[in-house]
Amino acid sequence: MASKLPQVAYFCMEYALESTFKIYSGGLGILAGDYFKGVKDHGFPMVGIGIRWKQGYGEQHVDPVTGKVFDAFRTGDHGFLEDTKVTVKVDIKGRPVHIKVWKVTSYGVDTLYLLDTDLEANDGEARWITGQLYGWFGEERVAQEMVLGIGGVRALQALKIKPDVYHFNEGHALFGGFELIRRRMARGATFQDALARTREEVVFTTHTPIVQGNESHPIDRFMYLGANLGLTRAQLKQLGGSPFNMTVGALRMSRIANAVAELHRVTANDMWKGIKGRCEIIGITNAIHQGTWVDPKMLELAAKGRKDALWNRHMENKHKLIAFVEARNGVKLDPEALLIGFSRRAAPYKRSNFIFTDRSFIEPLLRSGKVQIVFSGKAHPLDDNGKVIVEDILEMTRLYPGRVVFLENYDMEIGALLTRGSDVWLNNPRRPKEASGTSGMKAAQNGVLNLSILDGWWPEACDHGKNGWQFGDGFESARDAVLDRHDFKAFRKVLAEEVLPTYYDHRDQWVDMMVRSIQDTRETFGVKRMLDEYYARMYKRL
Repeated sequence: MASKLPQVAYFCMEYALESTFKIYSGGLGILAGDYFKGVKDHGFPMVGIGIRWKQGYGEQHVDPVTGKVFDAFRTGDHGFLEDTKVTVKVDIKGRPVHIKVWKVTSYGVDTLYLLDTDLEANDGEARWITGQLYGWFGEERVAQEMVLGIGGVRALQALKIKPDVYHFNEGHALFGGFELIRRRMARGATFQDALARTREEVVFTTHTPIVQGNESHPIDRFMYLGANLGLTRAQLKQLGGSPFNMTVGALRMSRIANAVAELHRVTANDMWKGIKGRCEIIGITNAIHQGTWVDPKMLELAAKGRKDALWNRHMENKHKLIAFVEARNGVKLDPEALLIGFSRRAAPYKRSNFIFTDRSFIEPLLRSGKVQIVFSGKAHPLDDNGKVIVEDILEMTRLYPGRVVFLENYDMEIGALLTRGSDVWLNNPRRPKEASGTSGMKAAQNGVLNLSILDGWWPEACDHGKNGWQFGDGFESARDAVLDRHDFKAFRKVLAEEVLPTYYDHRDQWVDMMVRSIQDTRETFGVKRMLDEYYARMYKRL
């Protein structure tokens, strides 16, 4: 297969490979980590470029006295990395920054390279460029992205790897495109010719369905740091506007781009419809690495139709989650009661406390023990509003002790336990602001039934009442209050009239739905399908 397919270099700011290797923050890293486990499993010709974050994204804890959320950063022990003996250099703020290249050959990947500025050859400031993932502010972020993009392209050259395609997963690696343009201009090409030829080599994935969430910088910041690599202000403005929008720049510097679900394709094309000279945006829906996230026994039992054994195996997974909750939080949940799982990054559009919208509805269900909820999630270290959202949920754990639980310091271990051991996976973003949502795929393939807004990936999978449930019917409104009222009314009806009666009174039907959930999603939302689709629709030149 390798001889028939193009060689791809995949750039991403974060990779989630294992809980203790904290070089990831959330969904973007989870996707990239699963991608590269799939690359190894199926032998695709691809190398990854990322960063060895000295302290990673950090941990997030709750102060037991004040109840306030705080962040902690620990230096990681990365002794398992392989030394490639390769070092490259990027000039940042007019001084050389030396970048060491490490190779990851652990955690189910073997073609991933990580860049590191924590070297004695660098001054103190430069050593901390790769200190904390998404740490600090604009100037530091640009420096990090210069290391990833410019340093990454130079690392590939030093490693004697010659990609046919450069895949920028989000706009963080955009400066890699600047480096490709710079090289061509150094050999005598005009800017326009260099840009046109670079476009033929670059593809791009956009993830953020909110305009404000797409990163931008003043052009002066690029000039001051040296990120422009000789490009003029006028040329930068032509690419990304002023201020320079990283997504806009990537859309103009790529041959083709993709959104990460079919609904997200519609949203992204609508968002960027006014950008002249941008590439086409197609839809390639995300998927998951089953070896990391899915209990293989659940897949096997669903395939054989062994319903009693399937339910018993689910209960084993539920007991594991309950034991973990008790060990972490000292709360003993009821294995017979419906357990709802919810874990999300703490952002307003994800509506983490949505289920508590009407206390008169949810309180009797909690008090009676018919419903119990396990939450988890993190806020960005610099996002005070996100931390308030977490603190709001913590208040609910005090109001409903033994019924509502919050697992702090969300990571891959918690994610795997929740998506295997919950009965229902709740997802309630404000449509259409969820790009994809791979946690719901993990739940579905473990027989955990989705109860979700028709957003992200779920419209492609949902067969209401057969393999899970939707609520809201895809309703959208520019007014949050209108949307929230509509969605909660729909949620309340589905939970009370369909989910709870099925769980408590029609167990055979529930288990039938679990089987359908697994069978309907195991291939369509598995990493092999995703990789095949990227090669067929993005990497191969049509």
